[in-house]
Amino acid sequence: MRVIRKLYDWVLHWAETPYGGPALFLLALVESSIFPVPPDVLLIALCISLPTRAWRFALFASVGSVLGGLLGYGIGWGAWPLVNGFFFHYIPGFTPEVFSRVQSLFAEYGFWVVFTAGFTPIPYKVITIGSGVFQVNLVVFLIASLISRSLRFFLVAWLLHRYGPSMREFIDRYFNLLSIVFLLLLFGGFLLLKYVL
Repeated sequence: MRVIRKLYDWVLHWAETPYGGPALFLLALVESSIFPVPPDVLLIALCISLPTRAWRFALFASVGSVLGGLLGYGIGWGAWPLVNGFFFHYIPGFTPEVFSRVQSLFAEYGFWVVFTAGFTPIPYKVITIGSGVFQVNLVVFLIASLISRSLRFFLVAWLLHRYGPSMREFIDRYFNLLSIVFLLLLFGGFLLLKYVL
């Protein structure tokens, strides 16, 4: 939990700088292909500290995430044979078994696989890179990513705009419990990807 808290605090510190918006954009961009901390953490802090800009921050996160998804797609499409060892060894959620399952999911459900991963705790980076590896239709990939990521980030912005600082206090007070719940949801996303879908 200490490592997670340190990452959380590091991401949050950007909300106290003039570079919060660009940092959110970059965090969303890299999270869609390699970075483990979701951009929601910084989005929450920025929306609370500057509630009048909540929709702008949601837009930054959405655009950054979709562009990051394209980066992940490009890694899968053009560089997978060169980098798969790195991803299987160092990036949580990447295993040959999961990738094999993802391939069959893409063949059957396409749009809905990308949409579900974009909106839920299912690791989006596995899907973005997998989309490139398995050559999912790029237009389908972009539409599913744009809709799901925008829904997710604008929902967070709306909740914070609606409920404000009380939501931040709740997150700070119950951080450890929320971390455990988030990890369980993330693990559940992996299990869903591997065994149910």
